[in-house]
Order: sequence, then structure tokens, then C-alpha cells
Amino acid sequence: MMLRTSIRRAPGFRACRCPAFALGVLRLSTDAAASAVHGTHPPRVRNLIGGEFVESQSKDWIDVVNPATQEVVSRLPLTTNEEFKAAVGTAKSAFPHWRNTPITTRQRIMFKLQELIRRDMDKLALNITTEQGKTLKDAQGDVFRGLEVVEHACGMATLQMGEYVSNVSNGIDTYSIREPLGVCAGICPFNFPAMIPLWMFPMAVTCGNTFVLKPSEKDPGASMMLAELAMEAGLPHGVLNIVHGTNDIVNNICDDDDIKAISFVGSNTAGMHIYSRAAAKGKRVQSNMGAKNHAIVMPDASPDATLNSLVAAGFGAAGQRCMALSTAVFVGGSKPWEDELIRCAKALKVNAGSEPGTDLGPVISRQAKERICKLIQSGIENGARIILDGRDVVVPGYEDGNFVGPTILADITSDMECYKEEIFGPVLLLMKANNLDDAIHIVNNNRYGNGASIFTTSGVAARKFQTEIEAGQVGINVPIPVPLPFFSFTGSKTSFAGDLNFYGKAGVQFYTQIKTVTQQWKDTSGQGISLAMPTSHKS
Repeated sequence: MMLRTSIRRAPGFRACRCPAFALGVLRLSTDAAASAVHGTHPPRVRNLIGGEFVESQSKDWIDVVNPATQEVVSRLPLTTNEEFKAAVGTAKSAFPHWRNTPITTRQRIMFKLQELIRRDMDKLALNITTEQGKTLKDAQGDVFRGLEVVEHACGMATLQMGEYVSNVSNGIDTYSIREPLGVCAGICPFNFPAMIPLWMFPMAVTCGNTFVLKPSEKDPGASMMLAELAMEAGLPHGVLNIVHGTNDIVNNICDDDDIKAISFVGSNTAGMHIYSRAAAKGKRVQSNMGAKNHAIVMPDASPDATLNSLVAAGFGAAGQRCMALSTAVFVGGSKPWEDELIRCAKALKVNAGSEPGTDLGPVISRQAKERICKLIQSGIENGARIILDGRDVVVPGYEDGNFVGPTILADITSDMECYKEEIFGPVLLLMKANNLDDAIHIVNNNRYGNGASIFTTSGVAARKFQTEIEAGQVGINVPIPVPLPFFSFTGSKTSFAGDLNFYGKAGVQFYTQIKTVTQQWKDTSGQGISLAMPTSHKS
């Protein structure tokens, strides 16, 4: 399949037709274009600086690899310090004009962006499947959940409204307004190449900020395609910039004095490093991190609906979701459920995400597969029963792929490493609780707090769970309770660092600062001078 790019051309470069990898806006020089068509060199991912897609001058490049085949899709630069400074400088220069652009104009760009994302959803999904590995259907869901945030940003005029009180004192009015911060930045994970960038820059720029985005080095293509669409929608040059890299570029984002706020989604190790380093520089940070999401299964739960939910939420996206339902706590024990769980899980098709009917694609890398298998083995060595083992799955035609099949471990206890660590793979852990109080204690005793669900037909049990559970997102007969964008993604405990969550009202608050204005319009010439603290009482 040949996909044609159609973005503005950087000086000295031309667009080309890329081989079957849906690379979107990965631009090539004339020589590189010819070599890519003939398969001798993978195309190079470019930075976006000041509205131009420019090739990095870095000497250090890393491969973007298709996890189902190990084919090199493209090569990504470790952006130089000078290029990073240029991106931030461009964003800073673009800010004064952009912040004074009418909010209705900014909204209209978002209206156009959501239209363009819908138009190119299949292209975006194909790119995600190629670089990240998830199924085409799941990749479309990735794009759609991000699209919902763009649609939410279309209402920014209402979301950004301040407050007004007339005559708070004698002839004095007070009102508050929300103003943009300046240059903001986003650091993205590999597991949602479209959704997470769309959590970040549409909200930030519609609030009037400019933005520097660092996509995951494992799957940058979707971010590049979205940036192209944003500019096609009318986003001015310099408002959105993209730089690539790993640790060094992250530290540069944390340290740069011109960046006022950072959005991050990823692991706890990286997230706490970014939070502490950036906060020490006075920056705002919202950091969504790891998770160990639990489902409490009551004896009265609907069997079919519960089984379907556990299998879908436990193994979907090969378990590479921060809201994956990785642990089921059965009140009364898991034995009555195990045979049916095995049957449902065995029915899932493991294959390359591009193949029709695939339920589980590969995990992102060989290193990720090795880590998943190591954690499974540690559980077995610590007394867990493996009732379904997916470690040795082989996919015909994709023997080099990073595949792990659905895996189920029973008799899990809270001291096992496989329970304490986020596995981030298609592994479902089964635990036992004596009663609802015991189950709630198990969940609350876990250090993570992204999400938790209960499956029950009892309103009393659901109400108790809702009230007592310590998790940011609560599901009642809902396996993945991710809220729609007019609410916020409310992870808690060690799953989130910061004060203001992603999107919703909290997202608007994160990307803006409050200014309060107190005004008086009356003749005060006859009042004289008073050095007393002003009050609202008449003298």
C-alpha cells in the first residue's frame, strides 16, 4: 500500500512515496527518497521546528522497529541541543501573537483538526499498527479517544470562562480571567501514539499556549501525522513543535527556563524523575504513571458479562494499557471461574495487528517481552499456579515478532514480584478474598491508584466499593472506567504526580493561570489619603 504525503516542504527536501509502512510525514531528501523506494535505507524522522519539517544534524540515530517483524520502519534522531533550543525559541517567539489570537479562532482550528483526524483515521491507525503493533481496530480506538479530547477543546471559550462579581465594595468590581502560561511541553509513551499527544497539545494550544512535543522514540509516526493535520487545520507556524530523542531531550525539557509546564505519561521511574527535576525548576507538572488495576468479582456477578470484561480488559492491546485490568480479586476464590477464563482466553487470536481477526498483537520490543516472561516466571517460582501459559506462542509468518499470548496466574499473593510490579503485558493475575472488606483492603493496600472496578448485582456492595476504594477511576460493572474528556483522567496515589489531571476542567486549569482584577470607576478626589487596610465596610 502506498501512502502519499502532502505537507509543506522544508527547504532542499521533497515529499516521497514511502514503502508499505504508512509513514505519513517522514520526509526524505532526494537521495534518501530514492533509496527508501528501493529499500536500501529506512526514511529518517524529522523534527518540526517553526512550521518546517527539518532533518536533524545529529550524529546519533536509533531505529523505529515494527514489533511484529523486526523490520526497521524509520530512523529517529537524538535531537541536538541546538535543535532543541531552536524549537523552544520558536515556540517562545510564537506565543505573544498566539495568546492574543481570539479564542473563537483557536476553537475553529480545533473544529477543522477533528474533521481532518476523522478523514485520516485509517492512515493514522495503519501507522500505529506498523510502529506499535496493536490491532487495526484497537489503533482506530486509540485515535478516536484522542479525537474526543480535540472535540472537547472546541468548547474552550466556555471552559476558560472566569468569574465576575459586581460591587464587591463601594463601586468596586472584581473578576478573574484565565490566561495561558507560555511554552508548554509534552513527553509521550509508546502505548498510545495518537491518544496521548491528543491529550496534550490540543488542550494546551487552544488555551493559548505554544507547545513542544516529544513523541515516544518507539513510535513517532502518529505524532508527526497529527502535526501535519494541525498545520493543515490552520495552526500557525511555531505554535506546535516536535523534537525527538530519549533521556537527554527529556532532561532538556525539564531544565529549560522558557518551558513553563510539562505533561507526561509513562513509567514511574521516568515520571518521578521528570516531576522532581522539573518541579525543582518551578514548572507545573502533570505526570500519569504506572498502575495495577484490580477488579473485585463478587459471587453474585453476572458470569458472562464478567468473563467478557476480564478477558477484554486484561488482554486487550496485549496488556499495554495503563488502565489494563491486570488483577482480578475473587470473593470466595477463583476456582469456579478458572475453566471459563481459560476457554475465553484461548479463543483469542494472536497475530500481527495488520492481519484480519487479530485480537492480540505483539508487545512493543524484545526487551519488553523478556521482562514480561521474567515476571511470569518469578510468580511461578514464588508459588503461583500458571493455568494458561502464553510465553511460547509462535505466529506463522511472524516468527520474529515480540508475541506473548494470554497468560493467567492463579493463587497470587500481595508479596509476589509479579503482583507488585506493573507487568504491562497480556497477563491476568487471580487473587482470593474472603469477603468484600478483605478485597477492598487488598486493592487499597496496593501502591498504585489508577483504576479499580467491581462486578456485582448488589447495589449495597457497589456503593460500599465506590465509597471506600482508593483509586482515581472507579468502575461498577465497567472494566476500564476511563472518563470522557469533559471529566478528567483522575489517577491517584503513585499513579499520578501533580495537582491537576489531564483534560476536563483540571486540564484547562493546568494550562492556564488565574489573574484577578479589581477595578474602581468613580471619583475619589474628595476622599483624601488613608493608610489603613482597605475593607468593604463604609467608613
